[in-house]
Amino acid sequence: MKPNSGTLVINIMNGGKAEAYEGVYQCTARNERGAAISNNIVIRPSRSPLWTKEKLEPNQVREGDSLVLHCRPPVGLPPPIIFWMDNAFQRLPQSERVSQGLNGDLYFSNVQPEDTREDYICYARFNHTQTIQQKQPISVKVFSTKPVTERPPILLTPTGTTSNKVELRGNVLLLECIAAGLPTPVIRWIKEGGELPANRTLFENFKKTLKIIDVSEADSGNYKCIARNILGSTHHVISVTVKAAPYWITAPRNLVLSPGEDGTLICRANGNPKPSISWLANGVPIAIAPEDPSRKVDGDTIIFSAVQERSSAVYQCNASNEYGYLLANAFVNVLAEPPRILTPANKLYQVILDSPALIDCAYFGSPKPEIEWFKGVKGSILRGNEYVFHDNGTLEIPVAQKDSTGTYTCVARNELGKIQNEVQLEVKDPTMIIKQPEYKVIQRYGHVSFECIIKHDSTLIPTVIWLKDNDELPDDERFLVGKDNLTIMNVTDKDDGTYTCIVNTTLDSVSASAVLTVVAAPPTPAIIYARPNPPFDLELTGQLERSIELSWIPGDENNSPITSFVIEYEDGLHEPGVWHYQTEVPGSQTTVQLKLSPYVNYSFRVIAVNEIGRSQPSEPSEQYLTKSANPDENPSNVQGIGSEPDNLVITWESLKGFQSNGPGLQYKVSWRQKDVDDEWTSVVVANVSKYIVSGTPTFVPYEIKVQALNDLGYAPEPSEVIGHSGEDLPMVAPGNVQVHVINSTLAKVHWDPVPLKSVRGHLQGYKVYYWKVQSLSRRSKRHIEKKILTFRGNKTFGMLPGLEPYSSYKLNVRVVNGKGEGPASPDKVFKTPEGVPSSPSFLKITNPTLDSLTLEWGSPTHPNGVLISYILKFQPINNTHELGPLVEIRIPANESSLILKNLNYSTRYKFYFNAQTSVGSGSQITEEAVTIMDEVQPLYPRIRNVTTAAAETYANISWEYEGPDHANFYVEYGVAGSKEDWKKEIVNGSRSFFVLKGLTPGTAYKVRVGAEGLSGFRSSEDVFETGPAMASRQVDIATQGWFIGLMCAVALLILILLIVCFIRRNKGGKYPVKEKEDAHADPEIQPMKEDDGTFGEYSDAEDHKPLKKGSRTPSDRTVKKEDSDDSLVDYGEGVNGQFNEDGSFIGQYSGKKEKEPAEGNESSEAPSPVNAMNSFV
Repeated sequence: MKPNSGTLVINIMNGGKAEAYEGVYQCTARNERGAAISNNIVIRPSRSPLWTKEKLEPNQVREGDSLVLHCRPPVGLPPPIIFWMDNAFQRLPQSERVSQGLNGDLYFSNVQPEDTREDYICYARFNHTQTIQQKQPISVKVFSTKPVTERPPILLTPTGTTSNKVELRGNVLLLECIAAGLPTPVIRWIKEGGELPANRTLFENFKKTLKIIDVSEADSGNYKCIARNILGSTHHVISVTVKAAPYWITAPRNLVLSPGEDGTLICRANGNPKPSISWLANGVPIAIAPEDPSRKVDGDTIIFSAVQERSSAVYQCNASNEYGYLLANAFVNVLAEPPRILTPANKLYQVILDSPALIDCAYFGSPKPEIEWFKGVKGSILRGNEYVFHDNGTLEIPVAQKDSTGTYTCVARNELGKIQNEVQLEVKDPTMIIKQPEYKVIQRYGHVSFECIIKHDSTLIPTVIWLKDNDELPDDERFLVGKDNLTIMNVTDKDDGTYTCIVNTTLDSVSASAVLTVVAAPPTPAIIYARPNPPFDLELTGQLERSIELSWIPGDENNSPITSFVIEYEDGLHEPGVWHYQTEVPGSQTTVQLKLSPYVNYSFRVIAVNEIGRSQPSEPSEQYLTKSANPDENPSNVQGIGSEPDNLVITWESLKGFQSNGPGLQYKVSWRQKDVDDEWTSVVVANVSKYIVSGTPTFVPYEIKVQALNDLGYAPEPSEVIGHSGEDLPMVAPGNVQVHVINSTLAKVHWDPVPLKSVRGHLQGYKVYYWKVQSLSRRSKRHIEKKILTFRGNKTFGMLPGLEPYSSYKLNVRVVNGKGEGPASPDKVFKTPEGVPSSPSFLKITNPTLDSLTLEWGSPTHPNGVLISYILKFQPINNTHELGPLVEIRIPANESSLILKNLNYSTRYKFYFNAQTSVGSGSQITEEAVTIMDEVQPLYPRIRNVTTAAAETYANISWEYEGPDHANFYVEYGVAGSKEDWKKEIVNGSRSFFVLKGLTPGTAYKVRVGAEGLSGFRSSEDVFETGPAMASRQVDIATQGWFIGLMCAVALLILILLIVCFIRRNKGGKYPVKEKEDAHADPEIQPMKEDDGTFGEYSDAEDHKPLKKGSRTPSDRTVKKEDSDDSLVDYGEGVNGQFNEDGSFIGQYSGKKEKEPAEGNESSEAPSPVNAMNSFV
């Protein structure tokens, strides 16, 4: 809370979550006289939930048909703004045929071939959180049929012929009608029995939306939308009812009473429905507030009679209905105070003659004092029509005259005392303009003056302000403001306008205006302004080795004075045809002394410059060749950098052509190893810019210098620079690498620096390579991603941020020079401690009943340690968003769902859910849900809790019955979603279960239970689904035709083999059938048991022994892992089946054969159940 203020500041910019501050706030201000309260302030955090994942089927539509693309955005707070775009983030075009409804859906009155596309994308923009969410793209394919059938209009929304709409007073009323048809229907709106309100009615969305702003009760009524095309029309009537939250007619006002006085507080409000009025005293309902015998409550009025000082209090009036409430505070202050006058003594009032004079006498007292006015020290009381006495004590003189000047005395008295105060009144003469400015017509470039002579009261100081067209005068020295006039020099067309003289004093203000009209001056010859003509007659004189004098004659100025001359030169020897800037001289100068360089063939030209521009260059002067000389300067930017470990590359910037000062330009390159008593090694090279010294030691410093020379001699002695021979990769790795783990996400690494000799180059810094080996909470391997941090310079430590808690890491350190990285230090292993987990990946609340809710959740994406439990907190929220008591539950870490029971019906609950490690609790995820409302009490008798247990072709139905005994039950069932009649089965006796037989596998059925003899008495519907079709059960295999045929084929094959063997033996040959069969056994006829080689046995229906290898799935559709190598368990993710996001089972027939650690919900493509079974042959 701000100091010395009632303002509560909630700042979450530096941490914290908005959800923590959600709730209803109310401010109470209290002192010894009473307590005032504020309106309820509800704070709710903004929400931008993700879109619910759904499978979108492509829409195939016939040309001319209507189509609705549903958006169904997530419910946010505040609600999102919906718009449709394509993959290129371009808004989809809308028209009378295609438009977006108020609910965000995209409506097509009729589809056309051009509507075919695969990227209809609905976007939801949550402005408060500055996020945009998108729905999965929707595909629409329009197929053509010839001819296209035209259709009369039908309404897509709203449906039916009538509907109702309730809107609150003062809000915006939006009514919508969108129709289908071909041609596209046109929408028209009317109000039955009246006119649409003028100036408040707007049509939007191609007249499909009627918008009425600032609605009132008078806007209630029936609004009809009519959709029409050439084939007919249809209409819909919307009955609009305008309700109103409470609004004030008379709000209670503060009341000041003296002891024994009477008074009233009135609180009147209106609304629809009529609001109820309730009173509070000092924030407490008046019914339970301390009694006050002087107070009587009469509906919207509190009557006070003979109040006492203890009756002082702050009263609150609350006017409320179902759409809102009003709250106002009124202070009833019971005081016994003698009069006080608040107006300062001897205050001076000044007014202008003939204007009203208001003289204040602000007072306070209880009982309310009586006020009397006197003029002069001994004057009589003021009365009469020439004075007006106001209730606040002010004395008004409607028309002040000179004789009104003087002293006025105000007297305030009540039964507790009397006080008076004197003030002064002065009446001043008005300010007048006795000579006003007059209308003027002036020629262009002339002078004009406006007069403004004033008369004013001698005691007032006037100020005069001039305006042009009711704005300030231009900031121009041509405008001269004098004491009594305004003068404008050199008038131009833009000076045309209205000029106003304003005279201000502290008491009054007067003004006068005049118009200035500017007309054209008599015509004068036009003056042509142009660039100057080029100079001519260039002459060279005073030739010397390093200077020469150039002179010229200027060309015509062309009515604009020449401001300067630019001199350029050409070097005909080195750069013929290229002109260079030499110098610039003032326009008054026609001779200049020019500095020259040796061995240059000069030509000069001159360019004249004025305000208009530059002239053409003059003709070149005669050529002048200067004599050769030694170079004046040496090459610049000399450097020595090795490109290889055993060389030194010396580079420099060559001299320009005219800098050579003579022919035969060359360079003398010299070098020697620094800090070694060595002689200079020199070589003279041609006019190049690089020389390579080979055979140098690795990375040693060299002194280098480069000197220019030509045929006439050397340049001055050059300065020396320091360079280095080539670098090589560092030789050794940093040693003594140590890691200090600071917390679960940060570690500090230390190392000993590498000796500079071993760096073998310029030390750039050190690189730390580190990577996560594995998570200590998840023993799964993953792709190793190495991270690199570079620490510049000769640092010996560094921080490793962004580590994952509860993980094992490795790192090594390498030194870096200009050539590259050195060898890595030995890998150092370190582990980060546990941290707090991330929030659970999701929290879903399903299956709401009267008193229970089912919670399902996903484990944190980053557990950051070993989860020890989940913490669930929840509390109810009432209709005014007040939070109830908080309940906390600790849940074991291996749980993923929980059923909360014994909840209140029709109640909204808020849930806070987070995971916990030994370090602490992670961030929480919140959700809200509502138990269903117990609106209709069950009739007696009743049938409830109908449950089903379905197999492939039958289902067990059970129920609970409450009512008279000896009821005869029946079961009705049918295919879910079908319009066929219900099938009925009679239940024998009074049993509470029944078996439905002959069902179709893999089919959803609806079922209900009723009692005979009780009209319309039956249970609610239940829906179940039979199991998928599988191979026939083991008990029926002997009766299957395919099995009998297969057995016959096997018997025939054995008989043939026996006959062949018998014939061979009779012929005297030997044919070892057993060995041949073992060596060349047909896999189709191999025995299925591994232990004795016999065929697999088929168990009877009553036999519950485990199936042997080769047998099919038993009747309960389970396979024991130790009995079957092809168990469905091996095809899935172990015995714990996985569920996808829509709740369906996956992994039951997945193709995995090898047991691998579970990595999410990935599975190979599922083979069919029949293929997953073992063969019997």
